[in-house]
Order: sequence, then structure tokens, then C-alpha cells
Amino acid sequence: MSQTASVTPGALWTGRGLSALIVLFMIFDGVIKLPPLDVVTQTMVQLGWPADPNVSRMLGIIGLVSTALYAVPRTSVLGAILLTAYLGGAIATHIRIGSPLFSHTLFGVYLGFVLWGGLFLRNPRVRALIALSR
Repeated sequence: MSQTASVTPGALWTGRGLSALIVLFMIFDGVIKLPPLDVVTQTMVQLGWPADPNVSRMLGIIGLVSTALYAVPRTSVLGAILLTAYLGGAIATHIRIGSPLFSHTLFGVYLGFVLWGGLFLRNPRVRALIALSR
């Protein structure tokens, strides 16, 4: 591994902090979709999804499994890829219904930057793969 791929303690802890924010947010997002809460069902309908609690439950499970993979260092890259796909679906949903751009539609992009930024800062293999400078 090259010298540019090494992780300083400050970068490591910053990356862990950013990753922890994503993990906590995604746990909340996934857990709230598991029980048939009325607020979740109403929001799903507003977003053009069916009012079936099983749909939101499945999305919650997918989000939680992806988050668990992201949280475990050995599978964090796979988790990041799956969470990126999950966020892409949220972005596409908001584009389709014409949600406000900066507050709703791009929220998934913001989360994606934090997600990958946290992984970049805490994972030397990702730093070596995505070398920002030589």
C-alpha cells in the first residue's frame, strides 16, 4: 500500500464519526419502517408507493441489512455500495414526484457524500483505490 493510502488518527476518527452518523440515521430510517406506523404508510403513499406495510417493512429490512454491512469493517465497501443504491432509489422517487431539489431530492446525495467520505477516511484500501492526489 502506498504512503498516500495511510490513515492518520485524526482522519480515522473523523471517518468513524461520519460513518457513525450514517449508521445511526439509517438504523432510525430502517427501524421506523418495520412496524405498520400510520405516518410511514401515509408518507409512502405521498411518495407514490403502495400503502402496504409489507413494502415499507421490506425497504426497512434492506436498509438495515445494508447498514449492518457498512458498519462491519470487513464488509463496509459492499455495504456502502448497497446503501448508495438504496439512496439512489430515494433520489429517483423524489425526482419522479417533483420534490424540492435541495431539501428532499438531493438529501440522498448529501448522505452518500457523508457515507463515502466516512469510509474513505477510515479505510486505507478505499483511500488507495480513490487516490485524490499523487
